[in-house]
Amino acid sequence: MKDVHIHFLHGDPIGYTMDFFEGFIKVAQETGLDEIYLLEHTHQFTEFEKVYEPVQSYNEFQYNWVTKRMTESIADYTRFIKTVKKTDYPVKVKFGLEVCYIPKTADILSEILGNYKFDFLTGSVHWIDGWGFDHPRQKETWESKNVEEVYKRYYEIMFQLCESGLFSGLAHPDSIKCFGHKPNMDLTEYYNKLAMLLNKHGMYAENSGGLRLNYSPELELGLNPQLLSVLEKNKVQIETASDAHKQSDVGANIRELERMIKHR
Repeated sequence: MKDVHIHFLHGDPIGYTMDFFEGFIKVAQETGLDEIYLLEHTHQFTEFEKVYEPVQSYNEFQYNWVTKRMTESIADYTRFIKTVKKTDYPVKVKFGLEVCYIPKTADILSEILGNYKFDFLTGSVHWIDGWGFDHPRQKETWESKNVEEVYKRYYEIMFQLCESGLFSGLAHPDSIKCFGHKPNMDLTEYYNKLAMLLNKHGMYAENSGGLRLNYSPELELGLNPQLLSVLEKNKVQIETASDAHKQSDVGANIRELERMIKHR
């Protein structure tokens, strides 16, 4: 079993140490995982400051949110990866990034990513034209939005993410449902196009338990049934992901997420 989305340091002041890293290996073994993908958010690293300018200019809350978190250098992360890779572990480990795709700064992003080599890069959509649609402190903004238009724009950005050719995988492809807003429209056309683009660019899609783990245990686990069905019919590679943000959540919900995927 795999867990392809585990946040590593995530701003933890403990820093990159072997003891901290080996804690992930221990939990992975305990939960029966064969392989884990450790990653960091790009918003942690000062090297990506210009990528987030549209996010910070959206409102004061988002400016402060990014500023508070963007405190590290990616050099510390890449140095640590080189140290870890000198040792073999009983669980296979890959290292990468969860990369926010923001259309306005996509060229800047591409240039920055070209300076580094990771095992994988997971692309994610967390911002719709600057707005952090999935942030609890931005939840009330939904009330002034047209839900159908938000969904359309969400998937349009996701299509651009795939077409960029930058990424190995796509993080939580329907996290737009995080606060329970559902459109009164058929999304089959969008799902089919997404499946086509994932295959075109050799990307996997996550079947992610992140919303249930990090938002509410009452939320739907994994991809919604229609999207999952479309991806499977189109033979898109699907990987299970906990979206763990702490060691104790490594492998969370992975067995159930695995059972949801009919064709392996």
